[in-house]
Amino acid sequence: MIGTRQKELLKEIVEEYVKTARPVGSKALCKKFKCSSATIRNDMATLENLGYLEKTHISSGRIPSEEGYRYYVDNLMEAKKISGEDMLKLQTIFNNKELELNDAISKSLEIISDITNYTSVILGKESSDNRLQKVEVVPINSRQLIAIVITDTGHVENKNIILEENIPAEEISKTTELLNKMLIGTPIDEVPSKLEFEIKPIIRNYIENYEVVYNAFYNALSNFTSERDVRFTGKANILKQPEFSTVDDVKNIISKFESKDMVSKIEETDDEVKVYIGSESEIDDNVTVVKTKYKVGGREGSIAIIGPKRMEYERVVSMLEYIKEHIENQGKEDKLEKEEQ
Repeated sequence: MIGTRQKELLKEIVEEYVKTARPVGSKALCKKFKCSSATIRNDMATLENLGYLEKTHISSGRIPSEEGYRYYVDNLMEAKKISGEDMLKLQTIFNNKELELNDAISKSLEIISDITNYTSVILGKESSDNRLQKVEVVPINSRQLIAIVITDTGHVENKNIILEENIPAEEISKTTELLNKMLIGTPIDEVPSKLEFEIKPIIRNYIENYEVVYNAFYNALSNFTSERDVRFTGKANILKQPEFSTVDDVKNIISKFESKDMVSKIEETDDEVKVYIGSESEIDDNVTVVKTKYKVGGREGSIAIIGPKRMEYERVVSMLEYIKEHIENQGKEDKLEKEEQ
């Protein structure tokens, strides 16, 4: 059973270690708690026996263990309002009505990454979960086009189209118009079959060189990526942390960031901001992942902050809660504006 003073002591050790990255000794705590060094050492030994503290070597002070961080987050961490300075930086993003929602999410996570020195991640749904929203075509010359494919989640891909022969611009324009009329709202993985069975029989009535044009667009639209939309900001930030000081540590964490398996573990299914510490993260025993799910209309994804276990938990949790709230509020405002137009 952990006593009141021991709880306060654990809280102080966690917060001091987060600030300094140095083990906390009993002498530094005596004045604050107005106790003898022996009393503090006894309490620290109790916390160590309970699994909340650990030593880095025999003569050192103590540092929080993974269980100690978990107890802190669940029982000792105080609800903290986002600071005025942090709020001002984020408000600038969400008050900018010229920004699309996806851009606002990206820029807000960039700000968090900058001010915390942690790594931020935005994880969208797999493209197979997306629906086609629009196809735009930019002619380069009479035989080369760039098709811009946009989904309802804001995922954008550019497709280079090479035509087998010169095609009049008017025929390309008619084809693009037809595709937008018939494909809007179609799940990405259903686009090829819809092109083959619904659009192909119609396109021959629209344009003269239908076979050349159809084949070119079919190849471009059928080759849509099936990978997730993943955006990292500040990948190198975590390498600045003292926990990742050796070459092996650096190689290990970089390989994790490049792993598709790791990326899948970032996805969050809970609507609340959740904290996964060390082994709980299923990514690396030396990191903490704070993440949440956002859902706006048909858009859904996860946002996460990855840092060391020695993380400013209160600050990161409060900033992610702020961003999640503003993402969903901006989504509602965007929806109302569209309905009014």
